[in-house]
Amino acid sequence: MQSSSSGQKPKMGFWQIWNMCFGFFGIQFGWDLQRANMGPIFEHLHGKPEQIPVLFLAAPLTGLLVQPIVGYLSDRTWHPVLGRRRPYFLIGAILSSLALILMPHSATLWMAAGLLWVLDVFGNVAMEPFRAFVADNLDEKQINRGFIMQSLMIGMGGSIASALPWIMTNVFNFSEVAASGHIPENVKWSFYLGAFFFFTAVLYTVISSKEYPTPQTISENENIQSKNGLLAGIAEILHLITNMPKRMKVLAMVQFFTWPGLFLMWFYYNTAVARNIFHATSETDPLYGAGTNFGGLTLAFYNVVTFLFAFILPAIADKLGRKLTHTICLFFGAAGLISVAFVTDKNMLFLCMTGVGIAWASILSLPYAMLGGVLPKSRIGVYMGIFNFFIVLPEIIASLGFGWLMENVLHNNRLLAVEIGGMLMILAGLICYFFVDESKH
Repeated sequence: MQSSSSGQKPKMGFWQIWNMCFGFFGIQFGWDLQRANMGPIFEHLHGKPEQIPVLFLAAPLTGLLVQPIVGYLSDRTWHPVLGRRRPYFLIGAILSSLALILMPHSATLWMAAGLLWVLDVFGNVAMEPFRAFVADNLDEKQINRGFIMQSLMIGMGGSIASALPWIMTNVFNFSEVAASGHIPENVKWSFYLGAFFFFTAVLYTVISSKEYPTPQTISENENIQSKNGLLAGIAEILHLITNMPKRMKVLAMVQFFTWPGLFLMWFYYNTAVARNIFHATSETDPLYGAGTNFGGLTLAFYNVVTFLFAFILPAIADKLGRKLTHTICLFFGAAGLISVAFVTDKNMLFLCMTGVGIAWASILSLPYAMLGGVLPKSRIGVYMGIFNFFIVLPEIIASLGFGWLMENVLHNNRLLAVEIGGMLMILAGLICYFFVDESKH
């Protein structure tokens, strides 16, 4: 890619976009290891079902605090070697990888929860600028392909990461059973490999991709010393929140009801498979390990579906429009989550996860593609961080309130919790279809 003094973005080839997005493979590897395994890890360390949501509070709180601040700072960063976004990729990858190595050595429930906080803080530091990285480097005609390439990387990383415990057991013969208070060997080695993939994939993007300072970057860096630092940044973030573009406000509501469905799946799906479908009686029951491994395998499958569906998603979006395509995909995801409760044969879970995979490909790309065209170019990083408020706010609500619902209303029925997530996803699809206006950019 060549720089342009006029600010016009040159067209990028397939491998340039691939290199730019490859780091997301590693970042998603870390996220999906966490999502597929933290619920069982917490139960191995004697966590109760009603405690699980609050133990997952790290991800939304760190996202709420870290992402807009990192976005604000990266908008104003220019390193002569690493550029604008890549310093944050690299710092986040190093510290997240260390947390992944330490996680399976957690001796207590609260040690695991603390390491999850570290992992999520620096996972967010690495991840948030990647969305802005695509918008920085690609013009409107290519931005769909950039975000969908991220979906491909997320699908690849997530599928391998989710299947790793199953692979460690069935290919490398690591044990899937552990004594009470301990974490199985197959999970430990999965986290070690996850740390390797996280770091090396991000390092590949840092080395293989380039950034060029925009006029806004140069101007802001010349004047940054005259500002009041972080306090000015917080004031600007609050100002931008209250003055979001109209389309962003509607898409924020779509996100607000989409993501609880995913959170409830990540909270409870694997343990529900182990206890409700494999009929394990405790976390030390061999059926529990077999159930969580199989659940992870089906989560890997939905990421494979995401990877494959991402190839045809641009053509569908071009034909039907982004909002109709996203609505249909959300309905597929809702059907997949709701149908989990009706599974009588474990292999039917692959069909359920097909719907989730279709939705996931769209969730990872189309809302950002719909958003990108209405954001001011000099504020893309901070706006992407603000947009993620509406991912993390419902997770905070779920983390703080769903434990009570789980214990007192749902009677710890994990499958019913997953179904509720599907119903919320239907609501998100309806908001998208009836209220998103694509007529203006």
